[in-house]
Amino acid sequence: MYFNFYYVFIIFIFCFLYFYFMNKSFKIFNRPKSKTFRKHLRNNATTAEATLWKFLQQRQLEGRKFRRQHGIGKYIVDFYCPTEKLVIELDGEGHYSDAGLAYDLKRTRYFEELGIRVVRFENNEVFKNLEYVLEKISENF
Repeated sequence: MYFNFYYVFIIFIFCFLYFYFMNKSFKIFNRPKSKTFRKHLRNNATTAEATLWKFLQQRQLEGRKFRRQHGIGKYIVDFYCPTEKLVIELDGEGHYSDAGLAYDLKRTRYFEELGIRVVRFENNEVFKNLEYVLEKISENF
């Protein structure tokens, strides 16, 4: 009796510690380390991000909830729709250098490995043709 209880207890403790530490160390969304930086990005949004956010916030686009400056792994995305597993990225000038394109490709591959789709728009598209941008986002639902 004592022998069986001892092993059950040890297994229970092992499982508890395993799942506790696995969940802590492999958190993917909104890691605590990036909280301050994500808040800074939200408070200092680009004009294009602020404009698009007016149309995405409060479930205005087909009732889908979007989060802005959302952390996924070591990356922070402009907008994320958790129900659709969809990332929306607005790209400014810095994204079109060789280094910027390589970095964006690396990020996109990481998201795709997680089953998250990525849709990219140039900042100018938000200002010139907002309806097109919203329509393209909706098509990815």
